[in-house]
Amino acid sequence: MVNSLIARDAKSVGIYIRHEDYISKKKSDELIDVVQQIADNYHFENVRIAGRTIGQKFYIEKMVNEMLFFVMLSALLIVVFLFISFRSAWGVIIPQFVIVLSVVWVIGGMGWTKEPINIVLITLPSIMFVVAMSDVIHLVSRYLDALRQKMSKWEAIKKTIYEVGFATFLTSLTTAIGFFSLYFVSVQPIQVFGIVTGIGVLIAFLLTFLLLPILFYIFPSPKYITEKEKQSVWIPMLSVGFRWVIQKPFKILIIYSVLLLLFIVGVTMINTNNFLMDDISPKEQLKADFNYLDEHYSGVRPFELAVELRDSNLTFWDLEVLNELDSVEHYLESEFGVVIKNSLVQTLKIINRSSHAGNVHYFKLPESKREIRKARRIVKTIGKGEYIHSILDSTEQYLRISGALGDIGNNEVSAKNKKLNEYLNKHFNNGPLKYTITGTAHLFDKNIRYLSTSLIKGLSISILLVALIMGLVYRSFSMMIISIIPNVIPLIAIAAFMGWVGIELKTSTAIIFTIAFGIAVDDTIHFLGKFKFELMKGRTKLYALKRAYLTTGKAMVLTTLILCSGFLLLVFSSFMGTFYMGLMLCITLFIAVIVDLTLLPILLLLFYKPKPK
Repeated sequence: MVNSLIARDAKSVGIYIRHEDYISKKKSDELIDVVQQIADNYHFENVRIAGRTIGQKFYIEKMVNEMLFFVMLSALLIVVFLFISFRSAWGVIIPQFVIVLSVVWVIGGMGWTKEPINIVLITLPSIMFVVAMSDVIHLVSRYLDALRQKMSKWEAIKKTIYEVGFATFLTSLTTAIGFFSLYFVSVQPIQVFGIVTGIGVLIAFLLTFLLLPILFYIFPSPKYITEKEKQSVWIPMLSVGFRWVIQKPFKILIIYSVLLLLFIVGVTMINTNNFLMDDISPKEQLKADFNYLDEHYSGVRPFELAVELRDSNLTFWDLEVLNELDSVEHYLESEFGVVIKNSLVQTLKIINRSSHAGNVHYFKLPESKREIRKARRIVKTIGKGEYIHSILDSTEQYLRISGALGDIGNNEVSAKNKKLNEYLNKHFNNGPLKYTITGTAHLFDKNIRYLSTSLIKGLSISILLVALIMGLVYRSFSMMIISIIPNVIPLIAIAAFMGWVGIELKTSTAIIFTIAFGIAVDDTIHFLGKFKFELMKGRTKLYALKRAYLTTGKAMVLTTLILCSGFLLLVFSSFMGTFYMGLMLCITLFIAVIVDLTLLPILLLLFYKPKPK
């Protein structure tokens, strides 16, 4: 009873409530409310509730609240950035209309298809807001630049579509590919997240491309564009940056080579591990309650061992079989650290002790066949005959040993599992029983290891597809390589960051790489798109680079600031997976724009040779 119903320090007691399997959200909430009301009638110093029902209530309520919070905060943030960028009501209302409409279409589509919100999809509004903003910023910036050149609205719209339209399509396509690659992760919430967000990105592009030119034409142009002749502050700043990059190409290459070596060292320090309550912030009361139960009782991590009877001449009631099971359970308790909660051997020991007036000396298996037969009859009557089904199947060919241990993490459990299998193979390899480690926690661990492989596969496919697209667009193998290098470096950098600060690789952090690549490649495509248009005009490579740097540089910096600010909102989440997604996407995109503005021009200048016209 110690560690199960009474804490180790005897300062608390546990009450276990059994309820229907797969209880609905409504019934779950009613059950929790009733339990809480009963507890409130007394003056206990503390009442801690944990388990599936309370976890379900916490997750769903947090998801709804956080989704509303992120929608409102993202919308407010975008209004602020748009006003700072374009300094007019025109620059706020028109882009915001397109962005909000994109989000409404995506979430409305989920409603029509009856696709529920899951823990990953609570980030959807924030992602849609900031990703849709990227295309809008590039189109609006190019349109306003055209107006500054004294073009008419119609000429400015045509110029914008001609120069930025195809690049915007490519960025939306590559971002969607990044999200679609999450389909290779065989976890339904992540698959749904990838598909819904990928479709949302394409919808945002269509609405932006179709509606924005119409809005440009209908609404009057911002007055400050025609009133002010003063040169934008961005041109001098970007000119200084471009001159510095062009004058120090080899120095920049050496710096990136050294950084890459440091990043690789950091990557080798990444640790892969997971805990059952990983995704909940330590500040939440639910996490504190689970930690208390984990520390003072037998632990919150379930352990299950399935046992199959291989010898048809024996049964689980034979003394030879029971003695082997007893040896295995002794190993589990003494070496593995499992507290056995339910097993045939333990039940027989309890019955044997009870039949001897509770004498602890008899807490052991019955020693004769007659006593075992008597105990067997008792076991089959417990709980009106229902109890035995919790340890034996109807054919009595399969048996389960159930227990619990502390939430010690996947790495330590894997090491213990390995030692357990070595022990079983050494002592009982040719015995009558076959042992299999199973249960929800074990399957969760196996799924995490499988996820790492599938996420790498999805990321590899995403990188390959983007590289092929760039190679086909430019019809150049060198351009295919050049376009990928600036977007792989930020991924290596964020992996190094995880290794340095001790952020473990798990599902919630692994999907960040795929998302980051799909979004980070946008700036590279816009830069290369402008570079290509300048070359098509007959410009020299250096002049084309300069024009691309000065015209797209402002939009690249603005979109990165907006994307980083939007994703940084996710750090306010109560879910650690969402927190890390926001933090690391922000860092990755910040590094990506620096690489695009420093390394990409050098790679184009040194290694790309335009085909002669």
